[in-house]
Amino acid sequence: MSSTTDKISGKANELAGKAKQAVGKAVGDDEMRAKGAAQEVKGKVQTAKGNAKDAIKNVTDRL
Repeated sequence: MSSTTDKISGKANELAGKAKQAVGKAVGDDEMRAKGAAQEVKGKVQTAKGNAKDAIKNVTDRL
């Protein structure tokens, strides 16, 4: 995946995870809240991966 794809997928997962957590909290579903938290973390990791790819590309472009 490209860095842009990683960042977009990451942000989408973060937002979906936050939404699941909110719905889980509203309806009292602890399992949904946990799944939402896990999805949010997955999104943060994807976003960080995209940022790391960009940083590596910037360094190699300067060489």
